[in-house]
Amino acid sequence: MIRKSLAWYLVFALFVISVVPRAEGAFSPSQAIVLSDVQRQSDLGKIRAFLESKLVSQRLQDLGFSADEVKERLAIMSDQQLHAYAQQLDDLRAGGDDGLGAVIAVLIIILLIVLILHLTGHKVIVK
Repeated sequence: MIRKSLAWYLVFALFVISVVPRAEGAFSPSQAIVLSDVQRQSDLGKIRAFLESKLVSQRLQDLGFSADEVKERLAIMSDQQLHAYAQQLDDLRAGGDDGLGAVIAVLIIILLIVLILHLTGHKVIVK
């Protein structure tokens, strides 16, 4: 009995250890870094292409922004602001978050409940 409990404990411990997310470190860029003209044009083109999509342009018009106002605001943005927005556009998905994290969390909770019930000797009977 003790070996079986120990085996289940080790399985659970290894599962918990394997679920821990990886942490990656990197240098964070300084705000004093100036982007090249090619990078600025690339970022500006990416933002313009996003703003020209039908849904986004309609939403901007609903909020009271004309196409000329949007172009003016893009022209006065700094290199860092343009680069930050372009990177955020890369991270966007068409449908938003796909909810994979929530599904995994629910499955882990269910697995933990089943494991605790199994280890305590309780049984769940569904009729």
